[in-house]
Amino acid sequence: MEKMREFFTLPLVRRITVLLLFVILLFSLKSMLNLILLLFLVTFVMNSLQVFLTKQIRKVIPIHPNVVTLLIYIIIISGLVIGIANYVPKIINQISEIITSITHFLSSNQDDVIAQKITEAINKIEYKTYTDQALYYIAKLSKWLEVILIVIILSLFFLLQKSKVSQFTQKFNNSKLGWVYTELSYICRKFVQSFGKVIEVQLIIAVVNTVLTVVGLWILGYPYLFALSVMVLILSLVPVAGVMISFVPISFIGYQTGGWTLVIWTVVIILIIHAVETYILNPRLMASKSKLPMFYTFVVLVFGQHYFGIWGLIIGIPIFMFLLDLIEVDTSDDIKE
Repeated sequence: MEKMREFFTLPLVRRITVLLLFVILLFSLKSMLNLILLLFLVTFVMNSLQVFLTKQIRKVIPIHPNVVTLLIYIIIISGLVIGIANYVPKIINQISEIITSITHFLSSNQDDVIAQKITEAINKIEYKTYTDQALYYIAKLSKWLEVILIVIILSLFFLLQKSKVSQFTQKFNNSKLGWVYTELSYICRKFVQSFGKVIEVQLIIAVVNTVLTVVGLWILGYPYLFALSVMVLILSLVPVAGVMISFVPISFIGYQTGGWTLVIWTVVIILIIHAVETYILNPRLMASKSKLPMFYTFVVLVFGQHYFGIWGLIIGIPIFMFLLDLIEVDTSDDIKE
């Protein structure tokens, strides 16, 4: 009995125990996973934005962080309301037009070799799984609006009182379960440093990629820019594979609109944007975070999609980076090939 007690007092055993309990807790809250992930992401991004804007504004005038927080949320909520009211119907109409246009093109060009190859490729893809998931999320739109409202309220209250929340939480350190708090705070700190930072970088790169891609498509005269911008933004959150997936419908629309000439120019634009991401954005934003080898990236994406569905494609890499950081794997990029 004494040996068992000494075994569970070992720091590594305690850390693994707390981590397992944390995973079990998350698994038991699987039905609330969307709320938990969105709450973390929104709170993390908003906190980073608030800290950055507060520092910049204080160079000019003194301002309280809570004032900056309220201004950010007012602007974002107003933008969401205006966007949902004005642009969501346009996006839905354009998506419908894209699907109708593609279907009509494939059915009316059976003699076209390209159309035949595309039809064969589409038939081989198990798109039903992704379609069913997309329809499932769309069908729960009212539930998603409720989740978004809860996330906005909770993240706002946290940011307005984050110092008090931190002080209150630290009181658990002096409780009878102080060792649980110590290990959990270590895990949470690692989680924020790795998972949060990687997600933040993915979001920034996704927004930049979307803006550059939409500008390039606009220059080339592409139709359906609203729908394509939403598609590119969502797929840009998926590392590496997102660029490849988004290129398929874009190149197809390009071939349908302007033939091979437009497709070639589209390839040039996307290669330029990919070069900007690879040689400018990633080195500046990733900082000490190293990039995973492409093999590991695709393996993580496959397993992430299998276990978490669409969410797995977005959070698979950040979770993997968090686990590497937690077990202190040296992922520095200084190994010579």
